[in-house]
Amino acid sequence: MRPVTRNTLLGLLAVAVLLLALGALPSYLKSGDPYYVVATPADGEYSVENGTAVNWSQQSPRRYPYTTAALDAATPNETGRSEPYWRGPVGFKGAFTHSPFDERDALRLQHPDAATDAGVVVRDNATFYHVAVRQQV
Repeated sequence: MRPVTRNTLLGLLAVAVLLLALGALPSYLKSGDPYYVVATPADGEYSVENGTAVNWSQQSPRRYPYTTAALDAATPNETGRSEPYWRGPVGFKGAFTHSPFDERDALRLQHPDAATDAGVVVRDNATFYHVAVRQQV
């Protein structure tokens, strides 16, 4: 094999290994306190008539894993939370991974009437929840 061909193949292999490492590495980066998606029952503050809540039955659990986990853990009387998410150092992790902040921002953009100062109002079955990203429950 000619040296130019060999060096090109080694360079392509190195780029492929680097890209694979970037896909796996961010999940191991942890810094600071963890963030959680917290689903708090809304206690009658919202109703079906005002139409400002996100209908959760129309959302994909694969697209919103943190929010889905928080809603699954919540009951009409108790707050639910997702698995922890740690931000990585200097914003490196956020560029390569899915985060609760991405979910909150996507829901706010898709449903601006459901957005609040701290999060989003979601209707899961007949119960309304205020869903927000917090460091402490």
